[in-house]
Amino acid sequence: QVQLVESGGGLVQAGGSLRLSCAASGKIFSINAMGWYRQAPGKQRELVAVVISGGNTNYAEPVKGRFTISRDDAKNTVYLQMNTLKPEDTAVYYCNAVATVSSGSSRYRYWGQGTQVTVSS
Repeated sequence: QVQLVESGGGLVQAGGSLRLSCAASGKIFSINAMGWYRQAPGKQRELVAVVISGGNTNYAEPVKGRFTISRDDAKNTVYLQMNTLKPEDTAVYYCNAVATVSSGSSRYRYWGQGTQVTVSS
């Protein structure tokens, strides 16, 4: 199995920055994609940003130009640099990875436990 451990959440004022990290560990053969989702109270979980093998990235429209996702394949770690934070960015942020645990095995989606990001106005 694959475990994802997030860190870096917290409380910040509007306009501030935070950097989230997520490290994958366990029986990993390959990681096809890593990304971040978020869920605000009363809302559905939504994609924030994803980076796939080869380095291609995709961002949700509300965070384009403010958030940057990056990945360190040697460490099986994904980062989310969040700048110019807004109160509407307040949510629990979940790390996500699509990975295989052995050659020829199916891909599965794994989730972290979530980290709270709160942006005060």
